Amino acid sequence: MSTYLVTGCNRGIGLECCRQLNERGDKVIATCRASSDELDSLGIRIETGVDVTSEASILTLKKNLNGLSIDVLIHNAGIAEASSLENLEAESLRRQFEVNAIAPLMFTRAMLGNMNKGSKVILITSRMGSIEDNTSGGSYGYRMSKAALCMVGKSLSIDLKPYGIWIALLHPGLVSTGMTGFTSNGINPDQSVNGIINRIDSLDFENSGSFWHSNGELLPW
Repeated sequence: MSTYLVTGCNRGIGLECCRQLNERGDKVIATCRASSDELDSLGIRIETGVDVTSEASILTLKKNLNGLSIDVLIHNAGIAEASSLENLEAESLRRQFEVNAIAPLMFTRAMLGNMNKGSKVILITSRMGSIEDNTSGGSYGYRMSKAALCMVGKSLSIDLKPYGIWIALLHPGLVSTGMTGFTSNGINPDQSVNGIINRIDSLDFENSGSFWHSNGELLPW
């Protein structure tokens, strides 16, 4: 049994991660700003009031963990705001960078004392952060912030390798959740999360720092 800490768990991919991990017998700590009926029904440990952009909030969470060892830290919390060339707002761009790229880095650094050799850090990113894969343009804030997150993950994989902590950058696929407006073109959260968990289980020192699709496909930077 491993101990997982997951951010952004009150709905969507985060909620489904907690559900599947709990069902297979892992210990799950779900963090979120506010819980939901669906999350409450899982019967797992929930830490509410956690704003990933707030240093004070993260330090409070760390105190509440009371030295608990974390085997896998899943950074799922994220936002997506429309930002076309015709409709750019600097504050929106900054907000997406803060939540999607800066927060996971600062959160990881704060939790290093709770991790050991063999621990894993999972960054839920997006293929929209791939420069090579960008053939449609637009979505400036989201694309830029996820590209930055990919750089965070790559650097962490180098800096934490001496400590035996492995890093994965995972694209969940186009998933039918509230963030995507429950698109009919997306896959179900359970299918996405099944792939995510498979990638986590296969993560080791040899593939640390790789950029994966949840289906196992290696993605271009």
